Amino acid sequence: MMGFWRRRNWMTLAAISGFIAVAVGAFAAHGVSDPRAQELLKTGAMYGFMHSMATFACATFMQVGARRARFAPAFFLSGVLLFSGSLYAMALGAPRWLGAVTPIGGLCFLTGWAILAWAARGVDPV
Repeated sequence: MMGFWRRRNWMTLAAISGFIAVAVGAFAAHGVSDPRAQELLKTGAMYGFMHSMATFACATFMQVGARRARFAPAFFLSGVLLFSGSLYAMALGAPRWLGAVTPIGGLCFLTGWAILAWAARGVDPV
């Protein structure tokens, strides 16, 4: 893989994303009293962490022959930025219209998973 999207770069971003997800989850549990803000933060943290781990899984996919998995991290990490980021921002007081960005992040997640399903077809070909 050439350029910025080398495996080590997206794995580094996935680790940072996982760190942020844990920190936000802790903040939601211990630093926020508003139930709606807590819900937004917890949802964003859960999806952010889940897709950080999915990004790491892409490295395993690639090692077992699913080279097309290299395309999924860009979608997973973009999804974290758009989906989780918009929820975090709204929980912290950003205007509610920012919620229009959230489904775009969800589509990025779905695209990443579809790519992994496509990539899995390259493992143990008959």
